[in-house]
Parts: sequence; structure tokens; C-alpha cells
Amino acid sequence: MKLSLSPDDVAFRDQLRTFYRTEIPDDIREKVRNGRPLSRDEIVSSHKILNDHGLAVPGWPLEWGGKDWTPMQRHIWQDEMQLASVPEPLTFNAQMVGPVIAHFGSQELKERFLPPTAALDIWWCQGFSEPDAGSDLASLRTTAVRDGDSYIVNGQKIWTTLAQYADWIFCLVRTDPTAPKKQAGISFLLFDLKSPGVTIRPIKLIDGGYEVNEVFFENVRVPADQLVGAENMGWTYAKFLLGNERTGITGVGRTKVKISIAKQYAAQTRSGSATLLEDPVFAARIAELENELLALELTQLRVVSNSTEGKPNPASSVLKLRGSELQQEAAELLLDIAGPDAIPVDAEDIASPRWAQSSGAGYLNYRKTTIYGGSSEVQRTIIASTILGL
Repeated sequence: MKLSLSPDDVAFRDQLRTFYRTEIPDDIREKVRNGRPLSRDEIVSSHKILNDHGLAVPGWPLEWGGKDWTPMQRHIWQDEMQLASVPEPLTFNAQMVGPVIAHFGSQELKERFLPPTAALDIWWCQGFSEPDAGSDLASLRTTAVRDGDSYIVNGQKIWTTLAQYADWIFCLVRTDPTAPKKQAGISFLLFDLKSPGVTIRPIKLIDGGYEVNEVFFENVRVPADQLVGAENMGWTYAKFLLGNERTGITGVGRTKVKISIAKQYAAQTRSGSATLLEDPVFAARIAELENELLALELTQLRVVSNSTEGKPNPASSVLKLRGSELQQEAAELLLDIAGPDAIPVDAEDIASPRWAQSSGAGYLNYRKTTIYGGSSEVQRTIIASTILGL
């Protein structure tokens, strides 16, 4: 594999690097860099700036706002965005439902939903996991029964990220409970969260944050023309979506930034007669993490360059598995640097710096990365069966 950038790629990178650092407000980027939550308005504002300049959905088909970029350019686009601490385009829109509609939706659905999805005029959330169907997603029990020109939806979803901000939900529902295989009776529906019968209830997380929800459906009437693709083919579309999501979860650039911040604070933290960054054992730990991240980045480039359009790449499971683990290791690194200063949270007028106080909450929050998008156990099963043929 060629590791150096061509002159054209260097120019492309430098153009993006300048754009990200001059067009996206500094206060938004600073929040992202330090792991502080963004408001809905800040997320929408940043996304719209990217979309207005053709940088929100480059992976979509050209007719719907995509770019005819090389795999290297797509990598540079995302990597430089993460390195600049720019909020990435809302993943539910850009990486999940948008590509599914573009590849499998009717022309009417494409025309109706893709432009506002790209512009974040519609905020989507993901209705996949259920209380008894998380890692075993195919066991979902939310039903959709055809009634004339509508489906009647009943059931419950859980861990629905940012549903409190969302306008619409893309939802996996069971349309054929008698299918011989549980994967065979699932469909992919789109519907408005303001529909009668939808209830959203927040879940408070261990870090004190509120980003996930329970969503309940009680006789929700959904127009049948909001079915994506064919009835009972939802599992195929979900696998396609999860392949995109797992590749995006890798987060090489984000982890690079987190390691950089960790090194900055380690250089300010005393350890004996020197700084923590000068401690040989600690320096070796950082070097090992950086080397693992480089190996992951090279693997990511191979996956992207070998992906077949319209088909999920099982190697995305490798990226998701290792990327989420390295994100956790970087969060743990910050926690260890903070030490006892991580114990207070949002405390005023004390010696513990604010970055240290947030490191504990950040560490706890990052426990989720090896669960969402398919748990590490699920990824290992996919790798073993699909890639290794075991």
C-alpha cells in the first residue's frame, strides 16, 4: 500500500484543513475537543455549514449530494474533520438512513427524504434495539400490521440516541411473525415521532448525561408508502446500514486528538522529580497506543478501498472492534493522568481542574463504545464466520 499522499491529495487535505479551522466556529470545535456536549442548535449549525459546502454526505450517490472522491479522499475528509475537532455530520442522517434510502428506497422516498436528510432539516433517530433484542437484534418484537394503506405499529425501542432532538425515526419492525427465520420477517419503516401513540422517555446514564431514550409505540399509524424497499427485507437493509455505522465508529482521528490531549496534560503532571510524560513506563504506554492506532488506520484504508458499493463489508467489524477498544484505552489514559482529581464532578473553586473532573465521566461514557453498533462479542462472531470461515 502506498503510504505517502500524492500532490493532489496534499492539496485536497490542505484545503479541507483550512476550511474546517476557519468555517466551523471555534467555540464548537473547542467543545468537541474537550469532550463537552453540544446543544441541538450547535449540531445543526455545524452540519448545515458542511452541507452548504458539499461536505456533509460525500459518500452518497452523486445525484443526491455525494462526491466522486477516491477512497483516499474520503479518508482524508473524515480524518481531517476529526483532527480539527469538527462535529461530524449527524451519523443517523449521513451514515445510516440516508445511504439506505439512496440504495433501497423508491424514487418517491428519495425525492421526499434525501434533500432534507442531507441538510438536517429532518433529524433522524435509530429505532433498532429493544429491551430483549440488543446484540441479538433479529429477536426484535415491535410489530407492524398492515391495515389498508397503513401499518399499525406496536412495541418498544431502547437506547435510542438523541431521540429527544429527533423529528423522525427509522425503525425495524416485525411484519411477518410466522417467517421460518426470525431475520426474514423484518421490515424497515420511516415515521414521524410526532405521530399519535409515540412516547419518548429519557434514560439517565452512569456519567450523569442524557443522550439515550426509551421509545414506546401504541397503535401508531404509519403510511405504507413510508416502507423502505420491499416488505420483510429489512434485515438486509439493516446489515447494510450497520456496515456503514461500524466503519464510521472507528474514530481514528478522534482518538489521535484524545491522545494528544493526554500527552499535553501528562507534560503538566508531576511524577517524582519529572513529569508524567517523561516517565519511561508511561511513555511506553502512549507509544504502544499510538502504534496500535496506526495499524488500525492502515486497516481502515484497506477496508475503504476494497469496499463494494451497495454491499456491507464484513471487515468493518474489525474496524469497529479495534476502534472502540482504542477509544476506551485513550479515555482510560486521561483518567489515569487525572488520578484523584477525577473524583469531583462539576465542582467549583477547588484545585481539581475541569478537564480532570470530566475525565471520570468521559471514561464511564466510553464504556458504551464496545456495545453500540454491535457488541464486541457480535463483531468477533462476524469476523470468525465471515472473514476467517470458522
